[in-house]
Amino acid sequence: MIAVNELNTLKMLAEIQVNIISGGSLFLGIDGDTITWKKASDAFDLDIFNIGSKIGNNSTARRAIVEKRTLTEKIPRSLYGMRLTTVAIPIANEAGDAVGAFSIIFPRLHPVSAAFDNFAPILAEMFSEGVILYISDLQKIVQRQASKEFDLPNNQVGDELKESDIALKTIKTKQISFATFDASVYGVPVQVVNYPLFDEDNENEIVATFGIIIPKKTATQLNDISGNLDNGLAGISAAIEQLAASASQIHANEQELNKDIKGIISLSDEINEVSVFIKEIADETKMLGLNAAIEAARAGDAGRGFGVVAEEIRKLSEQSKSTVPKIKKLTDSIKTNVTTVSEKSESSLYSSQEQAAASEEITASIEEITSMAEELNRIAKKL
Repeated sequence: MIAVNELNTLKMLAEIQVNIISGGSLFLGIDGDTITWKKASDAFDLDIFNIGSKIGNNSTARRAIVEKRTLTEKIPRSLYGMRLTTVAIPIANEAGDAVGAFSIIFPRLHPVSAAFDNFAPILAEMFSEGVILYISDLQKIVQRQASKEFDLPNNQVGDELKESDIALKTIKTKQISFATFDASVYGVPVQVVNYPLFDEDNENEIVATFGIIIPKKTATQLNDISGNLDNGLAGISAAIEQLAASASQIHANEQELNKDIKGIISLSDEINEVSVFIKEIADETKMLGLNAAIEAARAGDAGRGFGVVAEEIRKLSEQSKSTVPKIKKLTDSIKTNVTTVSEKSESSLYSSQEQAAASEEITASIEEITSMAEELNRIAKKL
């Protein structure tokens, strides 16, 4: 509670604060059940509260006095024609009895309306062709912001809502409303979209609307841009899909090539095994030829012919043996070169995998942007 001797100080503070509170405010000093002091802001006042007026027994101020505690309440539109918030602080005498109240009343603004003065000037300049942003309550326009490029004389704060205003349609249907008007309504062709603003505590109760008015030229340009964007992206998407298909084919070819190269390496290993086998045969043949020559020498003239055959066998063995290193050198060279090609093929295979994956990602991104362009085109047609 507030002591009686502190009331004058509180009134002085109210005189300073009354025009600072966003949306306006009203301060009342109540003695018993009678208003004895009042201070209203320039932006907000209620004629039903005047010095000498009596307060009701069910009023917030009266209950604060009876209950000897500060009360804060939200007042519905049905009571005073607008949503209000009221705070009532009981005033106590020297004996501690509540003998009056100090009340503060101010409009209860929707969050969008409360922030309008902050965001509207910025948002208005984002439309290159100009725009008008406005907020209406259930009867009239209460806030508006026009851009430098576009304004209308017949859409001003305080103007009552007319049947042609789609704000009334929004209020009745409680849904977003769109409309296109020719020059007969606003003097120039425009598109208007209006959004319902619902009570923060009751999602079914509409308390205001938020409207956007733009020149029709803007929507036409938006439609053209979205169409061009859609066509361009379709062409890019087709090219990317073709690139992705080529990358997939390259990847498949590289897999086959890599498989064939591994087959050649395997064959080279088999040739080396055969060369080793030939060398073993040559060694055995040489030994047999040497033994045959020895036996021919023992036989003398009778084994001379056999000695010639033995010498030829030894020569053939030497030739076979000398061929083996050449074969091995050749197969090793083939294996080395093929291994190098295999490494490059595997690198190419990995790159082709990355290319295919990247192409698929780009295609997905293009498809997403194309979808956005289609949505942009749909919105443009609605405006």
